[in-house]
Amino acid sequence: MYDGIIFDIDGTLWDSRKGVAESWNMALRDCTDYDITLDYEKLGKLFGKPMNEIFAAVFPDMSEERMNELIPVFYTYEHRYLASHPPALYDGTEETLRRLAKRYPLFIVTNAQKGYIECLFEATGIKKYFTDWLCYGDTGAQKDVTMRMLIEKNKLKKPVYVGDTQGDLDACRKADVPMIFAAYGLGHAENPDVTIDAVTDLLRIL
Repeated sequence: MYDGIIFDIDGTLWDSRKGVAESWNMALRDCTDYDITLDYEKLGKLFGKPMNEIFAAVFPDMSEERMNELIPVFYTYEHRYLASHPPALYDGTEETLRRLAKRYPLFIVTNAQKGYIECLFEATGIKKYFTDWLCYGDTGAQKDVTMRMLIEKNKLKKPVYVGDTQGDLDACRKADVPMIFAAYGLGHAENPDVTIDAVTDLLRIL
């Protein structure tokens, strides 16, 4: 039915909320005067958005200039922490990817910063299952545009996207790509094309 499967990361392949929150709290303590501690559940509700939008929501009084200074610092803390404290993949993820990769080319499209996909690969060893990947940090574009860029680059005719938020579904609608909603993830979606309750359900429906 499909000629490629495109995956989101957070809430679809793994849950990095605790690790990201801890790394950001370390950066806050070391590099800023903010006397706050970020809660991983509240921070996780913003996952899926580009980093500048997450920062604007978390630090609404921060100037754009200061934001642009701190974002690369937070990237560095985050990548270093996740590399040494990698979140576990959701149960059955690697086996599912291994089996799917024998039948479909697999891809990643995410709104994450540049280097986050590579951080996932280094922490989990799943790079070998993926043909190509693209993120907001590479394109500076909204997810639907990034998705279309990857689709066109790889000459896909009928891909499907696996994601876990309404933002993912909105991007899929704009890009004219059907979406499989990962109900086990971090968000919700209204009227997705298909819903799964575990990543292993992909082996049943694809």
